[in-house]
Amino acid sequence: MSSTETAIASAEAHSAHNYHPLPVVVASADGAWMTDVEGRRYLDMLAGYSALNFGHGNRRLIDAAKAQLDRVTLTSRAFHHDRFADFCTRLAELCGMETVLPMNTGAEAVETAVKTARKWGYRVKGVPDGMAKIIVAANNFHGRTTTVISFSTDPEAREDFGPYTPGFEIVPYGDLTALRGAMTENTVAVLMEPIQGEAGVLVPPPGYLAGVRALTRERNVLFVADEIQSGLGRTGKTFACEHEGVVPDMYVLGKALGGGVVPVSAVVSSREVLGVFRPGEHGSTFGGNPLACAVALEVIAMLDTGEYQERAAELGEHLHRELGLLVSGGTVTEVRGRGLWAGVDIAPDLGTGREISERLMERGVLVKDTHGSTIRIAPPLMISKEDLDWGLEQLRAVLRG
Repeated sequence: MSSTETAIASAEAHSAHNYHPLPVVVASADGAWMTDVEGRRYLDMLAGYSALNFGHGNRRLIDAAKAQLDRVTLTSRAFHHDRFADFCTRLAELCGMETVLPMNTGAEAVETAVKTARKWGYRVKGVPDGMAKIIVAANNFHGRTTTVISFSTDPEAREDFGPYTPGFEIVPYGDLTALRGAMTENTVAVLMEPIQGEAGVLVPPPGYLAGVRALTRERNVLFVADEIQSGLGRTGKTFACEHEGVVPDMYVLGKALGGGVVPVSAVVSSREVLGVFRPGEHGSTFGGNPLACAVALEVIAMLDTGEYQERAAELGEHLHRELGLLVSGGTVTEVRGRGLWAGVDIAPDLGTGREISERLMERGVLVKDTHGSTIRIAPPLMISKEDLDWGLEQLRAVLRG
């Protein structure tokens, strides 16, 4: 067997199934490129589902991590450490908010947001104990914990994992009338992705996010924006909500916040909202650890320049213009997205999303499929225009057959 086949067979012999990865075994990576165990190079057009917005092995982030590794990596939240205050301050400033609650993974941050909204509902809004309701959107993806999959509409995420956590109501994404009709005096939050990633990079109708913001203010309900995939430069702005001039009550962040180096996530909100927690009511051993803070501080500094947002906007315009030509050519039925993020629906007669992803892999480009016929394109924000064009040419060649 080849080195790739040997590595995959060994992994399958000793690991449980979860993802369905493409048959490539990465050994090293730099910038927008990855190299497998056979020495073949691939253009990364997925960027770890937006975790690698700044590319593989970004020198600034690696240097920040190395410097912190020689000092202290973990204290747990039992003690203070000298990177924590700066991290919380700088992240709050980036978000235009006041208070930060750090965690590790995106799913943990979503769980934290759910707990925050419920506690705010009981302590501040005055909802009767045990009656808090959170409204979510159909086709959402917020993680894979038991609570989160309880409000998923994806059968693969839900089946055989019940009983499910109550307290959630699902409405169609993009439908303000349905959202208004679902609200009651016990509604404490609306939790939504400004752009639905796993669903195929679905962008809501114009004015929808602004409508959600107005409606939640009117009804004294928290607007919680899950910007784990859409945030931190991916769409051409720091946050996808900015495209409609919207500031939610709470940001849920992750993925790119750790720079592709360590898992870092956070909930960011006002002092009034996050102030509902008292010591001991929520926590995480690794959340806000020194190594995570050191890397995330460098991420924030890079975003403060605006360089990555501007690059995502400019290259994103080029990306969507080129993908749009495929629609007019008949090989693609629809393209959605913003910035350097696109969901591409492949014409059914050309193959499934998985099959197109495998053919692209054979030509040295890595993307990933979702929901049958869709592939997602989300390269690192630092990708060169030349590399992006080369990747798009491989897609055109695959679709031409």
